[in-house]
Amino acid sequence: MNYWSDGLDQLEPYVPGEQPRVRQLIKLNTNENPYGPSPKVVEAVAQAAQHGLELYPDPLSLALREAAALHHGQHGITSAQVFVGNGSDEVLAHAFRAFFVKAGKPLVMPDISYSFYKVYCSLFGIETQQVTLRDDWSIGIDDYLAIDPKQCAGLVIANPNAPTGMALPLADIERLLQHFSQQVVLIDEAYVDFGAESAVSLVQRYPNALVVHTLSKAWALAGLRVGVAFAQEGLIDGLTRVKDSFNSYPLGRAAQAGAKAAFEDFAYYQATLAQVVNTREYLIVQLAQRGFEVLPSKANFIFARHPDHAGADLMAGLRARNVLVRHFATPRLQNHLRITIGTDAQAQALLEAFDQVLAPSA
Repeated sequence: MNYWSDGLDQLEPYVPGEQPRVRQLIKLNTNENPYGPSPKVVEAVAQAAQHGLELYPDPLSLALREAAALHHGQHGITSAQVFVGNGSDEVLAHAFRAFFVKAGKPLVMPDISYSFYKVYCSLFGIETQQVTLRDDWSIGIDDYLAIDPKQCAGLVIANPNAPTGMALPLADIERLLQHFSQQVVLIDEAYVDFGAESAVSLVQRYPNALVVHTLSKAWALAGLRVGVAFAQEGLIDGLTRVKDSFNSYPLGRAAQAGAKAAFEDFAYYQATLAQVVNTREYLIVQLAQRGFEVLPSKANFIFARHPDHAGADLMAGLRARNVLVRHFATPRLQNHLRITIGTDAQAQALLEAFDQVLAPSA
């Protein structure tokens, strides 16, 4: 393409999970919440759509930021320590541009994690220093503490990690914040509400802590695209500078209203989160009984492999039975499946499909 900018053909874009248009497909591939948003969210979105769509939304999203701060009020978070964007992917993009573009210094990250991190590094010309996961798929903290922080641009880590679902304890996150005290440590907590410890509690003590959340998973608002970051005001100012150089109005009125209503009805989400966790633990036991090796998960998905079956074959077999899961065709991951936790009925349908796929040929 002669019209493209230099280097555009070298980008390898992120590939999202399939969004099928097939009816009656059990969709367990993109980690959505199967129970949907609070009815109060639906009402708030409907009301927002009735009036004011001809006007620009609040560029500061102040009411939403105040609601997010109040939700984390036990940690002393204020609205000035909250940033919002069009999904956590946009928040991450702004963070990479604001804090990690430093000539000759790589951004430290696990070699297996959310694949968008590497895409952003390529887009913004950021070098990477990838730290290999341990043989048990865990993030080895000592591997990071051995890195000279003066030689890197910062650290990004997903906790729980994706696609493994494994989580670090808060004490380990704090050790990373202390070691990389002169660099921004971005903790991507997309799945934290499903059982991990949040680093939002560390924001007041560590000016280099940037904690990113999404409302797409636990809050069941993937369709509204709302991401949130928590940090001290210096980092928030950096994010805002990038935002206002790119798009001053990232969140529409409906998204702001719906997200605010979600934060204000946490009791509803506590019930759905508990159900997801219960189903996750049941599914882990059931898959283990069928010979699967399943990693311990603190997310709304599990990462599993069967020693006797290739991951691509299992995925294809499930797909033929109207069950969709995520498969990553990369060398170390190719025999694993990432399976979103659905409803109990969807979990049962998944197990029945697996039983058919695993059954010896007649």
